[in-house]
Amino acid sequence: AGGCGACGPGYSSPLEAMKGEDEQREKLELCGAVPAGPRERLLYLPCIYRNTASRLPDFLATVDVDPCSPRYCQVIHRLPMPHTGDELHHSGWNACSSCHGDPAKSRDFLILPSLVSSRIYIVDVAADPRAPKLHKVVEAEELARKGNAAFPHTSHCLGSGEILISCLGDPDGNGKGTFILLDGETFEVKGNWEKGGKIPNLGYDFWYQPRHNVLLSTEWGVPKVLAQGFDPRDVEKGHYGRHINVWEWSGRRLLQQLDLGSGSIPLEIRFLHDPGAAQGFVGCALSGEIQRFHKNGEGKWEAEKVIEVPSKKVQGWLLPEMPGLITDILISLDDRFLYFSNWLHGDVRQYDISDPKNPKLVGQVFLGGSISKGGAVTVVEDRELRDQPEPCVIQGKRVPGGPQMLQLSLDGRRLYVTTSLFSAWDRQFYPELLTEGSVLLQLDVDTERGGLALNPKFLLDFGKEPGGPCLAHEVRYPGGDCTSDIWL
Repeated sequence: AGGCGACGPGYSSPLEAMKGEDEQREKLELCGAVPAGPRERLLYLPCIYRNTASRLPDFLATVDVDPCSPRYCQVIHRLPMPHTGDELHHSGWNACSSCHGDPAKSRDFLILPSLVSSRIYIVDVAADPRAPKLHKVVEAEELARKGNAAFPHTSHCLGSGEILISCLGDPDGNGKGTFILLDGETFEVKGNWEKGGKIPNLGYDFWYQPRHNVLLSTEWGVPKVLAQGFDPRDVEKGHYGRHINVWEWSGRRLLQQLDLGSGSIPLEIRFLHDPGAAQGFVGCALSGEIQRFHKNGEGKWEAEKVIEVPSKKVQGWLLPEMPGLITDILISLDDRFLYFSNWLHGDVRQYDISDPKNPKLVGQVFLGGSISKGGAVTVVEDRELRDQPEPCVIQGKRVPGGPQMLQLSLDGRRLYVTTSLFSAWDRQFYPELLTEGSVLLQLDVDTERGGLALNPKFLLDFGKEPGGPCLAHEVRYPGGDCTSDIWL
């Protein structure tokens, strides 16, 4: 996929990515399904068996989402990994729109880091996009030997052709906000990205923007602590994150640490897609805040709270107050809408960010969660809702878990949602996920006035997998998407 095949992978700009493709539109017109922009036809999802009853390796699922296909909304291929217990998590590409101007580059390989085993799988999706195959395994020993790094998380390709991966810690499971570089051709570990100096105590997600000579990274927690499940006392002990870390892109050194407060736990971070914009948003899981980060007039970076999801006072739960637990956020390619998920409260929200300093809620839908009527939790005080939401039932199935990973179609009209966070935390907060499996849902998006609605015809139930129920996580499209691609 791409606007100009001779130019290299991806698209020349975010707005170019939103435009339609004539050949695809003609095909879709024949079956009465015409999107406003390029339509995704395949999805790739890592599916996890760790901590479930199945002793099988994790696998990469290929899902058919072409409305003209007889296998629409079905898993059409499964690529099992060669080992068990990996905990596949997030994924990235060997090349994306950051390489668009280079005709020598192409988006051929999906990069699949394993959060627990620290292996990195390189998957060939070019030979047959409907049946990916394993190309190479980068073993944990190589990360340890060349970068004293482990627990790889976010992967982004660079304009140079290299692949940059953030890590949560060192090989002993201690926190360490380090990065490793992979060679874009051989996929060998080249070493650490950072050039000495101070390194944050914790790591997680990141986004870079060379026009502003900056990389921003976030912090989850100490790997050997969070891998056991969530204990609120670990927050008080400083085992969870509270900073946006500001790195100088050219010098690869830490410049600032923006303190968002104890117990904030900033996770997913997104710049606006316009490469000239010196601002974006980060979701703080535990504090329930969306923080807007921006560069001030003096060239320093600042952050301010622009959205807050109030905790609910409850009975029958781990704590007397339940946070929303913001676990994923994303921004539409035209930088108009911000979306995020509250994994515990169970809702997905859409905000108009035409004025980034003053987001306005324009869409909200509940998809499961811990406060649904008829469950174990009773809400005794709620600053937002009058009543507990009804359970989410689709095609006769009550959705297990709560909305977690999000992915938006390039045209902004379809929002895909999965319900698994991390197998150890799934086991603790939603044990039914391990026995029933997670689901993939689709929300229809009103891109004119704002609004979200569950598509009743779209349900992919990963509880019905041949190997037993599994935990599907992050969604990727073969042609790139609004959380994989960075424009320069």
